[in-house]
Amino acid sequence: MAEFKEISPNAPLGAKLHNWFDNRFPTLFAEYRKHMSEYYAPKNFNFWYFFGSLAMLVLAIQIVTGIFLVMHYKPDAAKAFESVEYIMRDVPGGWFIRYMHSTGASAFFVVVYLHMFRGLMYGSYRKPRELVWIFGCAIFLALMAEAFMGYLLPWGQMSYWGAQVIVNLFSAIPFIGPDLALLIRGDYVVGDATLNRFFSFHVIAVPLVLIGLVVAHLLALHDVGSNNPDGIEIKKGPKGNRWSPDAPADGIPFHPYYSVHDIVGVSVFLMAFFAVVFFAPEMGGYFLEYNNFIPADPLVTPAHIAPVWYFTPFYSMLRATTDLMVNVLCVIIALAVVLGFVKCRCATAFKIGAAVAGLVAIVLLKTFDAKFWGVVVMGGAVIILFFLPWLDRSPARSIRYRPDWHKWVYAVFVIWFLILMVLGIMVPGPIFGTPSLAWLTNELVAMVGTLFYFGFFLLMPWWSQLGTPKPVPDRVTFKPH
Repeated sequence: MAEFKEISPNAPLGAKLHNWFDNRFPTLFAEYRKHMSEYYAPKNFNFWYFFGSLAMLVLAIQIVTGIFLVMHYKPDAAKAFESVEYIMRDVPGGWFIRYMHSTGASAFFVVVYLHMFRGLMYGSYRKPRELVWIFGCAIFLALMAEAFMGYLLPWGQMSYWGAQVIVNLFSAIPFIGPDLALLIRGDYVVGDATLNRFFSFHVIAVPLVLIGLVVAHLLALHDVGSNNPDGIEIKKGPKGNRWSPDAPADGIPFHPYYSVHDIVGVSVFLMAFFAVVFFAPEMGGYFLEYNNFIPADPLVTPAHIAPVWYFTPFYSMLRATTDLMVNVLCVIIALAVVLGFVKCRCATAFKIGAAVAGLVAIVLLKTFDAKFWGVVVMGGAVIILFFLPWLDRSPARSIRYRPDWHKWVYAVFVIWFLILMVLGIMVPGPIFGTPSLAWLTNELVAMVGTLFYFGFFLLMPWWSQLGTPKPVPDRVTFKPH
């Protein structure tokens, strides 16, 4: 036990209270100093660095509102929809809590997508932050699971049939598919057992995993230090600033500087958030669909089944994986093998091995149904993000100092991601009603977008090294406000 620290009897009350807690709970203040007052963050953070703290804010909103919703919700297929209506109509403030929760779900993905894009722009996944990025991707994966399971709980038409479609996809997995789908549903159809399973995971299991991953994400971040728009490691730079001679010269204490800085972002975000809650909680049917205000009916299938907007890019990739897509992939693999034989300056044994691997891949693509490969593509679109630290080989970490054409590659990537998001909402088939453009279908455009998405990452070890980067300064560039 550490020795008690004495304080003057004439000390201010606040100082006495601080000393009392410090003597009995010193770990609290040690962790506060480590992660707040003595954690030196780069002084050139910009607008993009708001979204990490906003993600934590939305997580808190979802947990608190979720607790209040659980008090009145009935995880019973016969009563679930009615309990939601009861919350909306009869529980004091229930409509407000429900709309905060539903709007918070979309807001969560907005800030997480922007947070991940910031990491992509500034190379926040590069050494030594690989583990920080991996934890972040795991958070994204857990968030998707949490959103999917929570989507079923209102037991409306779209949530019911959306769950039916997505769960049935797992049955396309060879050998284990039907048993896996049965395990997920807990029954042969989406019913009461499925609702109870999803409720348990949504309320208890996945939130615990999510909170654990967030803690690990923050601890790993504070161990290696935050990245910045210049991609410069301030820990390796000169030491000494106005707060400590041993602290990085380009760093400032997170508290009070960035804690106050983030309050500005929180204020703006909350104004936009509550504007949606009060004036547009349905957001034109994108946050809350019309069909979800209708009780689930297993005997009536909606004309068009589409997931919530934040799943639609990956849903577009799923729908794009048709027999045509499989054939195109086979051609791409064959061309890659031929090009490798002609251009690659590697050993003959390696070329032969690559050719055999390509042949096996083509055989597998043609053996299994396109529906299965759609599931693989949809899952692979998320899993590939985990490997980004080892795919990017650019000498410059930040987009600021990479060749200008790299910025256009990133811009096209974002545009295609948004196009896939829109296509996932649209009805399959021709995009335009003109007969001459009947060939331009939703699936065809989505196929091009899917190929670009995977090409962006799989070819990154090659294209990220092309071009001459701009000189990276030794110190962070910072202009005071």
